[in-house]
This record gives sequence, structure tokens and C-alpha cells, in this order.
Amino acid sequence: MQERGALGFERHYHVTDPFIRRLGLEAELQGHSGCVNCLEWNEKGDLLASGSDDQHTIVWDPLHHKKLLSMHTGHTANIFSVKFLPHSGDRILITGAADSKVHVHDLTVKETVHMFGDHTNRVKRIATAPMWPNTFWSAAEDGLIRQYDLRENSKRSEVLIDLTEYCGQLVEAKCLTVNPQDNNYLAVGASGPFVRLYDIRMIHNHRKSMKQSPSAGVHTFCDRQKPLPDGAAQYYVAGHLPVKLPDYNNRLRVLVATYVTFSPDGTELLVNMGGEQVYLFDLTYKQRPYTFLLPKKCHTSGEVQNGKTSTNGVSNGIHLHSNGFRLSEGRAHGSPQVELPPYLERIKQQANEAFACQLWTQAIQLYSKAVQKAPNNAMLYGNRAAAYMKRKWDGDHYDALRDCLKAISLNPCHLKAHFRLARCLFELKYVAEALECLDDFKGKFPEQAHSSACDALDRDINAALFSKSDNAEDKKGGGPIRLRATGRKDSISEDEMVLRERSYDYKFRYCGHCNTTTDIKEANFFGSNAQYIVSGSDDGSFFIWEKETTNLVRVLQGDESIVNCLQPHPSYCFLATSGIDPVVRLWNPRPESETLNGRVVVDMEGASQANQRRMNADPLEVMLLNMGYRITGLTSGGAGGSDDEDSSEGQVQCRPS
Repeated sequence: MQERGALGFERHYHVTDPFIRRLGLEAELQGHSGCVNCLEWNEKGDLLASGSDDQHTIVWDPLHHKKLLSMHTGHTANIFSVKFLPHSGDRILITGAADSKVHVHDLTVKETVHMFGDHTNRVKRIATAPMWPNTFWSAAEDGLIRQYDLRENSKRSEVLIDLTEYCGQLVEAKCLTVNPQDNNYLAVGASGPFVRLYDIRMIHNHRKSMKQSPSAGVHTFCDRQKPLPDGAAQYYVAGHLPVKLPDYNNRLRVLVATYVTFSPDGTELLVNMGGEQVYLFDLTYKQRPYTFLLPKKCHTSGEVQNGKTSTNGVSNGIHLHSNGFRLSEGRAHGSPQVELPPYLERIKQQANEAFACQLWTQAIQLYSKAVQKAPNNAMLYGNRAAAYMKRKWDGDHYDALRDCLKAISLNPCHLKAHFRLARCLFELKYVAEALECLDDFKGKFPEQAHSSACDALDRDINAALFSKSDNAEDKKGGGPIRLRATGRKDSISEDEMVLRERSYDYKFRYCGHCNTTTDIKEANFFGSNAQYIVSGSDDGSFFIWEKETTNLVRVLQGDESIVNCLQPHPSYCFLATSGIDPVVRLWNPRPESETLNGRVVVDMEGASQANQRRMNADPLEVMLLNMGYRITGLTSGGAGGSDDEDSSEGQVQCRPS
């Protein structure tokens, strides 16, 4: 009992803020001759397995920096995933590789004991679950999720999920993971911005009942058998991404989930979205996307918005009519703004000063710090929205829109939040909704109806409405942007369209890294309470954020080229990373007496801005940059894409409160 209590204490406090700020390189494990594409701790944390382009797997004693075992896996191409099989005494290791094969190895005899060749394209991830002994799953670029059974009488695999039935032949599965607290739930990342959560038990029960049904095997054109039962799948997506897809496709910018993982308590899902940012989804308190991605006829009075069902159509100060979007009627008399305690007032003033100096990220981080301590202060949300709108990184206008809605829900008379909401809708390409919102703003605040900011936005909206190019894309498909296919082979099924319409939005967004060059880049929770988020990056660094504030707290140089893998130790403040270099690097808190850590990236803001530019660069420019050429166009101008700075702003928008 005492030992268990000590272990609980150790795991609870093994990652703290002082430790994070002293995190540095402890050792480099050398033994591979190619890129190290995957890392995996055993349950106890005394073994670390790695897989590489050299087709070898190595098992390390990381605490003593020793190589315990190295074996050729039998694969004929790069290894992308390695997993210890639960309940095997760390004897059985599973690997998946670019040769489309899944191999099972017995480490005690250094032999490959089984080879599965069922996939027809690269195998990117393996997943295991303690509740399912002798069972594991694979995700591959043939669009299939396969389940394997290693029991002696039935060594086989079967298709659990076929994404091609939903998304067409071009879809690729990239990653998967099983919920550690309820092993019946499997999350899958694939091509595109949607992440899928499946109920494995429900799928198996559905298939069992199908086989037992007297009419099994008898199909008609009218009676199509669904591959998955209703309720077995739930989709998650960052609310602004579906509408951005046409623009991203035109710029050859690919969105793909490169890594998914659950929090230790199983209530949150973390996604590293290739081509974009890192997102955290709350699986308990789910919220619908805040923007208007569904067909307008779906905006009924019972629509769920921001995680709350509204019976009268009013949600967070917004009125959703069948014909679009309205603010609550009449001039509301909101409750007076609660004063901030002195220490938070100082933080707000520091944020305002940073804003005045055009230090947008610094302002956002300070506002976020205050928001965490005072989550019901409308002014903080309104001010942070203004900073997001000025910074203009990918997703900033959507986060600003969310903050505006929150500010309005807390204070319906928040003038600036109302106006910024209209501007955000316009920037997010919801032009008709932006016009309605602006008209409602003018009715609600008539003294601002002819301000310079109002006039400027009015001109922008009307120019967009009458622009042929602005409407050309919408007229082609006749459906909501989020649902349209972009080619003949990636046709979207009706079932898929329904699942996408029912998607849930993210809770937190983490910015600063870049994930465009490789499709195996990880992001992970760090700490038993998931206090921190870590992610690799194309600039050779890895980034550490506070989970609750989303603030960036540490950047470390982890590779000469790209950091792909980050696997935290299960019990200690100990992190294993790898990437393009043929080594595994181990990181832990360094002694205070140790000399200056040469791997710390001091200018975190500069690194983050450079990564935003990199994500928005032309793919050819990025390729040349990787080859060592400096592209002038890549290093000039503001970060964050093609949004233009507002040409003129009146008092309603330009300054924080």
C-alpha cells in the first residue's frame, strides 16, 4: 500500500513547471543508421524501443543509456511504428513499415514469428490495448484499419474500418490510438481535417448480428447494409478548417492528421494536424463548430451551439434563424463587468501594453493567462480577440470569433466584441453572415453605424458580395463547402456527409511549430495530469505548451532537421525524441549548477513566426529552403497567410479595452 502511494505521488508530481524550464539534453543513444521514425516505452518505463529507416528495431535501457538488443525486423522498407504487446512480459514487439507489412517479433529469441501482408500500402501506425490481450490494430495508407488476433488457433487479421467506403479510393489512414481508460474506443487520423472516434465493441456486435440475421447476404438496391452501425462513429474537426480546404488545395497545402493520442484519463483527444496546428478536443463537454458550416436549413431553433442546446434559438448572444444569423433582438442590458483583482489587472495592463507595441503573441499569452484565472471576464475575451485578429496566424480569426461569442455571452452590450464578430465572419469567408451581423450591430449600436470601421467593413463586404470570383467556388458544387469532394476518386458517401455535419469542435489550439514536411509528426501530453503539450516541428525543434493557457513555455533544438517523435516516460520527467538524425535523444531536468543549455531556443516568438511563414510558403520554396537556399519572399512581410491588414479602423476595433 505504501509503495503504491509513493508511486502515485511520484506520477502526480513528476512534471512540474520548474522541471519544464530546466529541461535539457541528457544523452544521445547511437545505434541506428537511418532516420528514427518511432519510439515506444514499455509500461514500466525501463525499456525504450525504436524503429528506423534502416529496418532495424533496437531495445534500449534508457536509464543507463545502453543498447540491449538490435535486430533486423525482416521489413524491406522504413519502419514507421513499433509497439510492445501488452501482457507479453515485454517479450513481443510489433512493427509496421512502408513495405505494407506488419511483423510480430519475439525478443527473447530475436526472431520474427509472424508476418501479416494484408495491407496494400504503407503501414503508418500500430495500436494496442491492455483490455484486448493478443489483439492489436494497424492503420495504413490503403485507407484500412485492420484488427489482428494472435491466439494460436486464429492468427489472422480482419478489416475493422474501411475508410474508402466513406471517402473514396484516395483516402489514407495515417494514425490511430486506443483510449487508455476505455479500450473500446479507437481514434483514427487520416487524410483531411476530420478525426474519427469509433466504438470497437459496437462495430463487432453489429457485424455479429449481421451474420446471425436470416437475411444476411441478401441485398437489394433499396436495402443497403451499412458498414458501421449508427452511433459507432463520432467526428471531430477544427471548425474553420473545412471551409479552408478549397484554398489549401489550390495552394497544394495538405491537411492530414499525423498523430492522435488520448489524455491519461481518456477524456481528451490531442491531434497534430499536418499543414496546420495542434488541437485538443474535449470528449466530455463537446461543442459544435462556432461557424456556419452546415446548410442553412439545418440552423433550426434546437441547434446545438457552443456545447449547449438552446430551445429558443438564442445561444451565447447569437440568434440562429433558418435564413441565417442574427444577434439577440433589442439592446440588452448586460450585468456590469466584474472588476479584476489587482494582480490580474496588472497582467491585463501588461497585455494592453504589448498590444500597443504590436507584440501580438505576447499580448495573447498574457490575456490567456488572465482568462484562465478569470474565465467570466468579457473584456479579457474581447481584448484577446483583437490580438488574434491583428496577428493573423492560421486559425486566429476563428479563435477570435470564439472569443467574441464568449464575450457577448458574458456581456451582451460588449460593443467591440459585436463589431469584431462581424469582421471575423467576413475574414472567414462567411460574407452573407457578416453582412447580417454588421446590420444587426448598426441597429444595436446606432451611434457607431457610420464610424470609419463600420464603413470600411461595409465596403469590404459589399465588394466581396458582388465579386464574381468570390462566388464562383460556391456555385460549382451546390452544397456546403465542407462536404464537397475535390476529385472523381474521392467521392464522399452520404453516410460520411452526415458524420461530418455532426462533427464536434476543438477546445484548445497550440501554435508555433510547423508540420508540413513529414506525415509522422507526433504531439503528446506531458505529465500524468497532462499539464503540458509537446510537439515536434519541421525546424528541428520541439515545442512545449501549457495545456490550459495554450501558452508556449519552452522550445528546444531536438534534431538537425526535423523532430518527428516525442514519447514521454510513464513515470518520470523524462522525454525521448527522434527525427531525421540517426539517434534517439533523451531529455530531463538538468541540475541548476549545469552550464547554459545550448539547445534552448531563446527567441520562441521568432521561431514561431518563422514556422507560420513556412507553413504558408509555396511548397517549391520550402523544398529550396530545405536544400539551403534563402527565399526572399519567404522572409518578408507578416506571418500567417494571405489575409490583408484592415485598411482603416475606427475606435470600435483598434484598441483593447
